[in-house]
Amino acid sequence: MFERSKLVPELMVTDLANSLYFWVSCLGFELAYQRLEDGFAYLDLNGAQVMLEQVDSETGQWLTAPPLSKPFGRGINLQIDVVAVVSIIQKLDQAGFPLYRECKDTWYRADKIEVGQREFIVQDPDGYLVRLVERLGERPACSI
Repeated sequence: MFERSKLVPELMVTDLANSLYFWVSCLGFELAYQRLEDGFAYLDLNGAQVMLEQVDSETGQWLTAPPLSKPFGRGINLQIDVVAVVSIIQKLDQAGFPLYRECKDTWYRADKIEVGQREFIVQDPDGYLVRLVERLGERPACSI
């Protein structure tokens, strides 16, 4: 049985088919279900979930400041854990999606440890920032 996450962002998109290509074909999400009549899709990648809804000014969608203008999602990036980033970067490159921030290994302090991740950022077709993360493990934090 499909298990829904406790927090699932719903992203407004201008072209659902184009967004599905990015999220499914390039990033590797699976289509959990969709309602084509509503321009809606629910996606899952190993428990990381996102909903996509095509903008339709006639349906009374929850838009706090219409009209939307690109880039969407200003001030937010969606971090998604993946097994490995290399194959995703290759798919994005082949599909013509440039990286917003190149891939690099980063260590973030979390109290007395550092958490490592190989990460990059890409913009989806509407400008949402998506940060894909391959976990590198933990190590003791460096003392300052």
